[in-house]
Amino acid sequence: MPPSRASTSARASGGRFWSRHPRLIRGTLLTLTALSGAALGAATGAWTLACAGGACPAAGVLEAYRPRQTSKLYAADGRFLTELGLERRTLVSVTEIPEEVKAAFLTVEDKRFYQHHGVDLYRVAGAVAINLRARGIAQGFSTITMQLARNVFPERLTREKTFIRKLREVKVALEIEKSYPKERILELYLNQIYFGNGAYGVETASQRYFGKSVRELNLAEAATLAALPKAPERYNPRRFPDRTVQRRNTIVELMRREGVATETDASLARAYPLKLARRADAGDLAPYFVEWVRSQLDQHFGRQLYEQGLKVFTTVDLDMQSAAERSLERQLKAIEGGSYGAFPHPTYEQVNARAATDEDAASSPYLQGAFIAVDPRSGAVLALVGGRDFDESKFNRATQALRQPGSTFKPIVYSAAIHAGKPPSYLVRDEPVNVMQESGQPWQPQNYDLGFQGPMTMRHGLTLSRNIVAIRLGQELGPEAVIATARDFGISTEIPPYPSIFIGSADVYPIEMVSAYTTFATLGIRSHAYAITRVESADGAVLWEPKPEREQVLTPEESWLMVSMMKDVVLRGTAFQSVYNAGFHFPAAGKTGTTNDGADVWYIGYTADIVAGVWIGFDRPQKIKANAQGGVLAAPAWTSFMSEVYQRRPAPPDWPRPRSITLREVDRRTGLLKGPACDPNDVIVEYYLPGTEPTKACDPDAVRQVVADSVAASAQGRPPTPKAAKPATPPR
Repeated sequence: MPPSRASTSARASGGRFWSRHPRLIRGTLLTLTALSGAALGAATGAWTLACAGGACPAAGVLEAYRPRQTSKLYAADGRFLTELGLERRTLVSVTEIPEEVKAAFLTVEDKRFYQHHGVDLYRVAGAVAINLRARGIAQGFSTITMQLARNVFPERLTREKTFIRKLREVKVALEIEKSYPKERILELYLNQIYFGNGAYGVETASQRYFGKSVRELNLAEAATLAALPKAPERYNPRRFPDRTVQRRNTIVELMRREGVATETDASLARAYPLKLARRADAGDLAPYFVEWVRSQLDQHFGRQLYEQGLKVFTTVDLDMQSAAERSLERQLKAIEGGSYGAFPHPTYEQVNARAATDEDAASSPYLQGAFIAVDPRSGAVLALVGGRDFDESKFNRATQALRQPGSTFKPIVYSAAIHAGKPPSYLVRDEPVNVMQESGQPWQPQNYDLGFQGPMTMRHGLTLSRNIVAIRLGQELGPEAVIATARDFGISTEIPPYPSIFIGSADVYPIEMVSAYTTFATLGIRSHAYAITRVESADGAVLWEPKPEREQVLTPEESWLMVSMMKDVVLRGTAFQSVYNAGFHFPAAGKTGTTNDGADVWYIGYTADIVAGVWIGFDRPQKIKANAQGGVLAAPAWTSFMSEVYQRRPAPPDWPRPRSITLREVDRRTGLLKGPACDPNDVIVEYYLPGTEPTKACDPDAVRQVVADSVAASAQGRPPTPKAAKPATPPR
């Protein structure tokens, strides 16, 4: 077709323009040549200087490259627990990695891996075009070889987004490609990359997420692993399963398009459910315990821990640990689910569901808990749970949280009283009392039920957890005596000398509070909680063998009296419904705890061979729910744990009464010896240290006075709650 007149005219006009301006043509050409030369010179100079002064690592070091060795942790029975190291990794040969696993990574990370020589020029051109349009760095062009370079040499090839850094990465990648075959590069890459949850390399990641070797993975699982390196936290399958499946299916579809997966296989993989290994099978049991051990080892060994493959033998009992985790989580879900009345806060599931759909949403608080079990005879920590989700929060509420212990502190006050010579039948007035707070303002403390019951024995006051009884008793002893006793019991936190400490207002670490109760379980000897029994080098030499720390705190007679009183908490007091009435009938004692604002609920109980404690609350203290009580909300987790544990081990023995303890029949209302004026229904057998027995029998005047005082006290508050029910044959 002949050219149009218009186009012919335009060419003629253009030609006449350039023929009329030869100098402009020469100037333009010279300028372009100069700019091109300058750009080429700058690029050449940058390329030359990028690795000047040894800035780039030599690819040859990969020949001898070996990842750091991890230290191995073992449970009390010798079972493997987990690995500790900067990079938890198990090496695997590229020949042992299935083709679909390699294909999944190549498809999503570097589909022209076998065609380029370290740098994919197609990706470079595409990335430049996209970044120019975005007027910023919107897309990278890293190949697997380039990723390997910066992963193996993170100190030399940092992740800063600069031109020189990228040039260094390119140069090292090209050198690696010249030095090693593609299969070796792919092997190093798949053994090096990070998959989240502390897992480095495909073998460790496969074990951690699926509980099996990479050799056994199917297409769906291979695509799941390939989804993680891009953003391990965002695609964490344990926290965000829906997000992970969506990313996995995208990779499966890409594999289908590239022809490395058939239509049938791709369809099956997309429909395959996300089946994650149980934490026990994935080497993810007891994460809070493991982190507590790691922090101690780090202080003692430093980098040696992460590089020299130590063998660490710990105290944890894996069966008890599993029972503790199950019991605590079951109880937290029951509380959130409304089993104990309306729960006014977001639940754990609700909070995590929101986080999974909106990564930037502020995380709402949810109910937390801690569980600690200790062998009282040595202090060995048998189980430790520091929270509900270690991946979401590394904060260990068992060892790091400072919380008010509430009434679980009262046994320390009563122990000081027993040590001072006051017997369990010692009478204390449960009636209004005014004391001065640390602020200088008057304070009128209340009992939980806002009522008063008048004079009562120490035993009865502890059984029913009467605040006023503990405060009056503490005032008689003096705060210094109570603080000194708390120190003997192993409480290291600050305890100000004010009356509120007698009912547990001073913050404590839960692990110290639980360890304090070993004093009772052993009849007088407190054991310091510990987790490490022995550390060996890789060749078996013993490097560290911590010795248990034990200290005599009470005499056997004093502690036996405390056990006797704390048994009553279980048999007829604030823990009766959730412990004894719930079916736990072995010899046991303990104490419930609730803070005044209902922000902390506790139960610490013990047998002769296990002390266990439960704390439940919010990280930011707030009322858990209306009428929150430790005996209702926390004690069921203890009972569930202990019931499961004693299905697998012999029943615990009762505590033998020391021969020097004397018995007397006394009136429980007056604390006086049995006499004609006593109501037979109020006569009980009480126990005494020699020389502390009552010498006077109850008489009509004493009985009338106690009754009058009780009526007067009751009139000053809300009517007292009914007495706790008694089992048919309540042993002491």
